Amino acid sequence: MELTLIPNCPDRAMAIMREVAAWGRERGLRVWPEEWLTPEELLTEEAGRSSFYVGTVDGEEACAFILQWSDRAWWPEAAPFEAGYLHKLCVRRRFAHRGMTAQVVRALRDECARRGVRRLRLDTGAEEIRVRDIYLAAGFEIVRTIEKDGRPVMLLYEMKF
Repeated sequence: MELTLIPNCPDRAMAIMREVAAWGRERGLRVWPEEWLTPEELLTEEAGRSSFYVGTVDGEEACAFILQWSDRAWWPEAAPFEAGYLHKLCVRRRFAHRGMTAQVVRALRDECARRGVRRLRLDTGAEEIRVRDIYLAAGFEIVRTIEKDGRPVMLLYEMKF
């Protein structure tokens, strides 16, 4: 199972994100609301059309995500291209539990290396235990906890290579 990444696919990437989020909502999981997965919300100065990727396996769309080269919301002190910032990674159900996250991370490490970038970063809600475990198993470390009213609300992850 070899993953091929295709950049500049915002419409397809958002469709996969909506599909995966709907699946999660049907099962009572805490996932992104539908209204967060629109071009108006996701296409930004930092995440333009070219930032939206679809991953394919044997020609079939398997996953989608956003890869940015700056993230002022969660990493305001970081210079552009200090790291790649992974957002909204979604794996279609047919490809779940098949090592897709590890394959995406390997491919993103290669993409970062081509640009001279030596870090990959992401963020999740602090209570997202399953997601936290997936990213820790993929080789990320939690480098910062964001608190609100004395309670952890976000976790910031980093992988150096």
